[in-house]
Amino acid sequence: MLSFVNYIKLCASRRSHLLTKTTFQRYGYSTIKLTSDNYPNLKRNDNFKKITSDDLAYFQSILTPQELIIAKDKDELNLYNTDWTHKYKGQSNIVLKPKSVDKVSLIMNYCSKERIAVVPQGGNTDLVGGSVPVFDELILSLSNLNKIRSFDELTGILKCDAGAILEDVDNYLKDKGYLFPLDLGAKGSCQIGGCVATNAGGQRLLRYGSLHGNVLGLEVVLPDGTILNSMHSLRKDNTGYDLKQLFIGSEGTIGIITGVSILTPTNPKSTNVSFLAVKDFKDIETVFKRAKRDLSEILSAFEFMDMKSMQLTKKHLAETDGSMTFPLENEHPFYILIETSGSNKEHDDAKMEKFLEDVMGDETVIDGTMAQDVTEIEKIWKWREMIPESCQSEGAVYKYDVSLPLSKIYSLVESTNAKLLKEDLLYDPVKNPSGPVIGAVGYGHIGDGNLHLNVAAKEYNKIIEKCLEPFIYEAVSELQGSISAEHGVGLQKKNHLHYSKSPVEIKVMKDIKNHFDPNGVLNPYKYV
Repeated sequence: MLSFVNYIKLCASRRSHLLTKTTFQRYGYSTIKLTSDNYPNLKRNDNFKKITSDDLAYFQSILTPQELIIAKDKDELNLYNTDWTHKYKGQSNIVLKPKSVDKVSLIMNYCSKERIAVVPQGGNTDLVGGSVPVFDELILSLSNLNKIRSFDELTGILKCDAGAILEDVDNYLKDKGYLFPLDLGAKGSCQIGGCVATNAGGQRLLRYGSLHGNVLGLEVVLPDGTILNSMHSLRKDNTGYDLKQLFIGSEGTIGIITGVSILTPTNPKSTNVSFLAVKDFKDIETVFKRAKRDLSEILSAFEFMDMKSMQLTKKHLAETDGSMTFPLENEHPFYILIETSGSNKEHDDAKMEKFLEDVMGDETVIDGTMAQDVTEIEKIWKWREMIPESCQSEGAVYKYDVSLPLSKIYSLVESTNAKLLKEDLLYDPVKNPSGPVIGAVGYGHIGDGNLHLNVAAKEYNKIIEKCLEPFIYEAVSELQGSISAEHGVGLQKKNHLHYSKSPVEIKVMKDIKNHFDPNGVLNPYKYV
C-alpha cells in the first residue's frame, strides 16, 4: 500500500486539499471496492478495445515520459482511478497528461478510430463518479494544460487553459483587480475546464450568475479529434447556434474542453461576512427576504447550515486543526453565512450593521457575529467549506446535490432522517449502537435554492443506498425540484434522469451524444 508520506507528496502534486490523512487511513486504496464490483449490473462494452502494446507505443510516440502514467506506477494510478468520495474506483492502467491541445486532438483521433474509451479528467472533485473510469477506460488528464492565455484589463475577459486550477486563476485575477465569478470549497484542486464541464455553481452565484452566462467561448476537442475553437471574446454574438452552451454541463461526454474564455467581474473593495443563528428554517427564509431587500446590490452570498453539519465540522476540525474556534458560543438549530461585496466600505458597513441591528433587534436572528478583518472572514468561510470533508471523515458520505423551491428545501433533510430512522439505520449510542448512518445533514446556497444533502455514514453498503435511492429522487420530483443542481449527473444519477427530465428531453440529449460521439468513446457508462 502507498505510504502516507508518498501519498501526501502525490496529493500535493495534484493540489488536492480534500484528500486527508483521516480519509486515507480509513480507506487505503487497496480496500476501496471497484465500481464494477459495487455495480454488478454494469457490464463492460465489448465494442471498446483493450489497450495493447501497439496502442501504448503510439501514445509514447507523441507524448514525453512526463505525460504518461502507466501500470508500473500503480500507486499514482490509484489517485486518478479513485474519486474523492472513495465510492467510485476504476481500473485504468494508463493516464495521459498531454501538454498541448494538438496532442489532445491526436489522442482523440486515434482513440475514436481504434474505439478506445476515454475519460476526461480535471481536478476529480465532481462527487458523482463522472471523472473516473468504470472499467479500464483510458484517463485523459487536463492537468498539464494549465496556462493563462491572455487577460484584457479593460473588459475583464480572461482566456485560460482548461487545466488551470481555480484558486491559481483567482489569485492571478486579484493582482489585476478582478476575481473569478465562481468560488468553491474545492478551489485548491478543481480545474476551470472541469467546472465548466459540470456547470459548477458555487457560493456566489447569487451575485455573479452561472457559468452559462459568464462563459463567452470555449475551445473543445471533439471525439474525432477535431478542434472546435470559439474562444472569441465578444459579449454579443447572434450568428447562429450558441454552440458553447452544449458543452457547459456536458461532463466530457461530447467533447473535451481545453480552453475557456470567460467574463470576470472587478474585485470588490469592501467585503463583509456575518455568521448568524436562527431557531428554525422559516427564519432563514425571513432573513433571506430581508437581506435581498436591505442589502440589495451588495449581497454576494447567502449560505445556510444546520446544527448537525456544524457538529460534524467541529469534531473534524478538533482532530485536524485545533486552532479553529467556533464563531458562536452556543449551539443553535440553524446557521446563516451572509457575505456582502461592494465598492465603498463606509457605505457597506453601515448597510450591514443596520441590517444586523434590525434582524437581531426583533429576535429573528438569535445570535451572531460579524468578521472584523480578512483573517476572520476566511475562518468563518472555512466552517462552511469544511462540511463536505467533515461528513466524509466519518467513513463514508452519500452526497445529493439538488435544487428545490426555497420553502421546501429543508423538508428533504427531515424526510431523509425519518426514512433512515424507520429503516433502523441511524446510529444511536444507546438505542442503536450498530447503526451505520451518522445522520443526514443539510447546507447550501439559499440564493439559488441549492441544497447539499449529505448522509454521513460509517461505510458504504447497499442497504444504505437502497434506503436512500430512489427515495430521495422521488421526493425531489414530488417537490418539483431537480436531482442535480451543480455537481452533474455522472454515474450516480444517470439512471434517475427521468425524475427531472421528460422522455423527449432525454431522447434529445441522447441524440446530441450520438451525433458528436457515434462510437461512444467519450466518458461511457455515464450521463445518458
